[in-house]
Amino acid sequence: MDEFLALICPNSPFVWDGERFSDCFEDIVLVFAVNIVTVVMIVVLGFNQKIGRGFRLSDSQMTLPEKFVLNLIPAVGACLSIVDLIFLWKKDHNSHFVGYHKWFNSCSELILWINIILFTKCASSHYIVFNRGLCFWWILKAILAVFYLMTKFSSLKVSVCIMESLVVLLNISFSIAINVIRIKIPSFKSSLLEDPLLSNGVDLEEGGYNDLGNNGNFWDLMTFKFITPVMNHGVIKQLDPEDLLPLPTDIGPSSCHDVILSCWQAQLSNNDSNPSLFRALCSAYGWPYLCLGLLKVINDCIGFAGPLLLNKLIQFLQQGSVNLDGYLLALSLGLTSIIKSFLDTQYTFHLSKLKLKLRSSIMTLIYEKCLRVNLAERSKFTNGEIQTFMSVDADRTVNLCNSFHDMWSLPLQIGVALYLLYTQVKFAFVSGLAITILLIPVNKWISQLIARATEQMMKEKDERIRRTGELLTYIRTLKMYGWELLFSSWLMDTRSLEVKHLATRKYLDAWCVFFWATTPTLFSLFTFGLFALMGHELDAAMVFTCLALFNTLISPLNSFPWVINGLIDAIISSRRLSRFLSCPERKFKVGDTNSSPSSFLSKQPDSVQGLGVFIQDACCTWSSSEEQALNLVLNHVTLSVSQGSFVAVIGEVGSGKSSLLYSILGEMQLARGSVYSNESIAYVPQVPWILSGTVRDNILFGKSYDPERYTDTLQACALDVDVSMMVRGDMAYIGEKGVNLSGGQRARLALARAMYHDSDVVMLDDVLSAVDVQVAQRILHNAILGPLMQRKTRLLCTHNIQAISSADMIVVMDKGRIKWMGNSADFPISSYTEFSPLNEIDSALHNHRQSCSTNLSSKSKEQSLPNSDIVHVLEGAEEIVEVELRKEGKVELGVYKSYAVFTGWFMTVIICLSAILMQASRNGNDLWLSFWVDTTTESSQTRYSVSFYLAILCLFCIMNSLFTLVRAFSFAFGGLQAATKVHNKLLNKLVNAPVQFFDQTPGGRILNRLSSDLYTIDDSLPFIMNILLANFVGLLGITIILCYVQVFFLLLLLPFWYIYSRLQFFYRSTSRELRRLDSVSRSPIYTSFTETLDGSSTIRAFKAEDFFFAKFIEHITLYQKTSYTEIVASLWLSLRLQLLGAFIVSFIAVMAVVGSHGSLPINFGTPGLVGLALSYAAPIVSLLGSFLSSFTETEKEMVSVERALQYMDIPQEEQTGCLYLSPDWPNQGVIEFQSVTLKYMPSLPAALCNLSFRIVGGTQVGIIGRTGAGKSSVLNALFRLTPICTGSITIDGVDIKNIPVRELRTHLAIVPQSPFLFEGSLSIHPLHFVIAVTHRLPLLQLPLRLLERLPLGEAHRQV
Repeated sequence: MDEFLALICPNSPFVWDGERFSDCFEDIVLVFAVNIVTVVMIVVLGFNQKIGRGFRLSDSQMTLPEKFVLNLIPAVGACLSIVDLIFLWKKDHNSHFVGYHKWFNSCSELILWINIILFTKCASSHYIVFNRGLCFWWILKAILAVFYLMTKFSSLKVSVCIMESLVVLLNISFSIAINVIRIKIPSFKSSLLEDPLLSNGVDLEEGGYNDLGNNGNFWDLMTFKFITPVMNHGVIKQLDPEDLLPLPTDIGPSSCHDVILSCWQAQLSNNDSNPSLFRALCSAYGWPYLCLGLLKVINDCIGFAGPLLLNKLIQFLQQGSVNLDGYLLALSLGLTSIIKSFLDTQYTFHLSKLKLKLRSSIMTLIYEKCLRVNLAERSKFTNGEIQTFMSVDADRTVNLCNSFHDMWSLPLQIGVALYLLYTQVKFAFVSGLAITILLIPVNKWISQLIARATEQMMKEKDERIRRTGELLTYIRTLKMYGWELLFSSWLMDTRSLEVKHLATRKYLDAWCVFFWATTPTLFSLFTFGLFALMGHELDAAMVFTCLALFNTLISPLNSFPWVINGLIDAIISSRRLSRFLSCPERKFKVGDTNSSPSSFLSKQPDSVQGLGVFIQDACCTWSSSEEQALNLVLNHVTLSVSQGSFVAVIGEVGSGKSSLLYSILGEMQLARGSVYSNESIAYVPQVPWILSGTVRDNILFGKSYDPERYTDTLQACALDVDVSMMVRGDMAYIGEKGVNLSGGQRARLALARAMYHDSDVVMLDDVLSAVDVQVAQRILHNAILGPLMQRKTRLLCTHNIQAISSADMIVVMDKGRIKWMGNSADFPISSYTEFSPLNEIDSALHNHRQSCSTNLSSKSKEQSLPNSDIVHVLEGAEEIVEVELRKEGKVELGVYKSYAVFTGWFMTVIICLSAILMQASRNGNDLWLSFWVDTTTESSQTRYSVSFYLAILCLFCIMNSLFTLVRAFSFAFGGLQAATKVHNKLLNKLVNAPVQFFDQTPGGRILNRLSSDLYTIDDSLPFIMNILLANFVGLLGITIILCYVQVFFLLLLLPFWYIYSRLQFFYRSTSRELRRLDSVSRSPIYTSFTETLDGSSTIRAFKAEDFFFAKFIEHITLYQKTSYTEIVASLWLSLRLQLLGAFIVSFIAVMAVVGSHGSLPINFGTPGLVGLALSYAAPIVSLLGSFLSSFTETEKEMVSVERALQYMDIPQEEQTGCLYLSPDWPNQGVIEFQSVTLKYMPSLPAALCNLSFRIVGGTQVGIIGRTGAGKSSVLNALFRLTPICTGSITIDGVDIKNIPVRELRTHLAIVPQSPFLFEGSLSIHPLHFVIAVTHRLPLLQLPLRLLERLPLGEAHRQV
């Protein structure tokens, strides 16, 4: 055996040579043995008798680029093996010794590639090449090849290094190719092991190649050339959705939703107690994500080829050789940069596609959950919290894609860099490593504090968004009360708590940045200092190779704290989402019973025959299923409603009428008993839910259009005249929550929706209270009792006597129980007055008998008005909702100036100055090292002591650390200042905006500013601006150093700047438009989501979940298209910048080699300066791309500031006035309108036309009229919600236009048409009333009452 080993390894030991593994051992084990194992595996698979159970992949399943790559790589590998054998033969022929292990390596490599070529031609080739075991072996083989190259790199010649690098690159490429193709083709998803990983959807490669491969070749895909038409449009015009790239099939929201839904349902079934969204995402997209990890490993490893080649090149320059090795090394530097550019952009592209899938999956999953979960189960979460799930938590969970790979990739990069440092400075690098290790527990502790601060900040953010939603929803009522400042102060208190936790996080982040940013400088100081003190002499090759390695450490070291923070945020958000998504979805079907002792339906199924609604001993609560203490709202309710009957449900306020309807809908938790309704249901809530859209959209509600039934429905609901008066008829646009409709019109529109759907059971919750007596009679007889609903089961909660007397059955509710039940003939009307003293009709008769001396002088006729005069057009504007504006062109300089003002000019100067001085100290540190190297390698006359060199180096290190600390904390403080001021000013402008602004602007747009855009200003914008500033000063420092060292770089500077400026102009023009389009496409998502939260019970009642989900999918599709186009455009730029940087590296390296030959008249300086220039040229590749990317990202993020500034320039209510009122004003209550004309928009007819009347103090006045007649407009004018065009309004002889508007409203009282309750405990509401209304108590002594459409019975209780 020893003789055999001696024959194979004649000049070296077989295993260990004293310091490391011998060359022979590495060649035999890492190359020859691995190749032989691979060949054996291929041969065994080829001759396996069981291959008949396999399959043959058809050519149609592979694209042309895939076929080309699969055949090209083995052919090139075989050619390289032949070339290598020729070189070995030539070397042996020239009497140079060649070990047998070298021949074994080359021959085994040739045999391997020949085997692959042969077996790819056989019938079962694809079974062999794409076998799962072989694919995993190729991954391992590629990793071993990289390790082999790293161990050999320092001892090989340049030509051999290049040859070995090409062989390793071919192994890596073939490994990637077969694994990517294998997971791409659905035919390979056959084994049980892969089914959970791959059967849930299409792989991330599929959509890009299938969709784009039809329109472009492989080169277009690698260079992102297919984005060029979009960018051409972006330069010449404003981009529209039609100009965007088509969305690949696998990124489509529908397919993504199907994938994640199946995985989430598997989680619910397998882990019912603790389902995890994270595990569901891993099941859906785990395998493609892991494959991307392999690509990242290769990309990271190739990144270290630059410092190694740099070391070789500087050694060549120091030796002064004149052979061609220098040029090969110089060109190899550029080639390495080019290869890394392509790998880096492809990794980012496919990772971004995967992130788009995750975002679409999570958002659609949240939306569907809101559609499915009932109100009782949803009560665990506030609306603001659920909105945060969609706007913030979804994005944070998606960012897990970046953080998870970086968690192992960054330590790997750090570890490889440290190993290479060891090869240069031996154990001197341990001193620098000690600094890094000491910082690990510090950063861990800081990360824990950041996690706690983030969790608290998210809670406060949820609360702020919830309160913001309340403020926007009820802004009209708040302005009438004059409470907007009180509510905004509550909102400011919540914001202060949020900013407090945000500040904690930002300052902790600043410490992280400081520790990790100063680590390379400290590393340099301690490493070179210890190396010099150990007695070693510094040389240029070693110093600048180490500097290049330090530069490679900067990115992972600086990124690591952000990765930890992102991972923490993602884990917290995924847990929050898991808790929400795991809420049970309860819907009661036939035979459904609670787990209570009652099992009535299952025992007697025949008893429900002929019943439209059946409730047996039901006890219902609004508590969720997780709550132990149940506050029963319905207590032991039993009710049987025959099909086709009309039931009137009556009772006092809070008696449980609405809850009875909700229990039938399944919106409450059924604690006991059974609820049955097997028929289709239509539902009209007490507060009608109106969609943003046309009148027709609101009535159809996803149902097909039937002209005859549609016309009959409009007539029955008394909407035909109203619709005919609108500018566009039933295609007139209705604003959010029906802001441009009166209360009666909203109620009738919701009723028309219920009628049109032709459901078997129709439930109406107090639908008649919002309309006047005449319209109520018409609706009752033509709609509820009319032919369209005559055979329907109808449940009506009402106080209307005519409806009660017309009912087939009356149900009297009292404190959650059925107090009385029977037909109308047995029901005494007198008993109804116990809880409703005055109904609408009786009150009218009562008021007629009263001898009230009301003095009304009006220019209008006092006789009854004809119908044509009663009906008024919409009191607001038909086209009231304006299209969201987006600016064109670049972000204006004024936006940056405004942000600097928010930050503070002093802080802005401090930030810029500290960044410049930080970079200057770092460049000074490197120049001093260059001087140190030169003075120690030249004559001893200029040599100083080691302590002197170290002292100056230490001084630069201290200065760099100090300026880094100032920069980090000044940025944190400035960002917090800007975030606070932007929110405060934006909220102040919104609170003081007129009501018309909120009527014309959907709440989703405003909420988008106060949630997503504000989150960008809080967190993302300062972060990316910090990176931009660091990149700018870093690029400036490198440019100055290169111009100082390499004079010829000045010749390259102008053409380089021209190309660079053209690229950035071409890209930025499109990027700005894409960012704005992204913001505009995001708003409909939040608007639709907010509407769905408000009307989810109505949607579920109509079983319209699929219709609304399809609409939401359309919004998400546009959002995905915008994001996808934006990603491709960004990578288009990144690739070209990196290729430009690679050219610069090659130019500087070649010029350094040329200069070393002495063939140029200009001296390029000392070896130290040349090494410095080369070490600075290497990172310029990434720094150029990072600078423009960060600049573009900053411009994109500044769009959020631009959008916030848009709402800081909105019209404001006139707050000034020349009169200041006494506390007891008005003391008489005389109101006079003189020729008042009011228009909601200049283009619309007048809502009040030349109206004049006078109300004497002490009188009770009822303002009556049909829906849309102008009743609310009178009050809008009186409260100055809408400015009048002409005329004047006086109260006690004082013209109200001279009174400050907020002071005027605080002296008036109103009960609004829409009820208003804010979220909180019941005890807060009276306290709120006492605080806000105490100064109005003298007014309550006046006889004048301003009541807008309130039944007088209710009025007596309210006033």
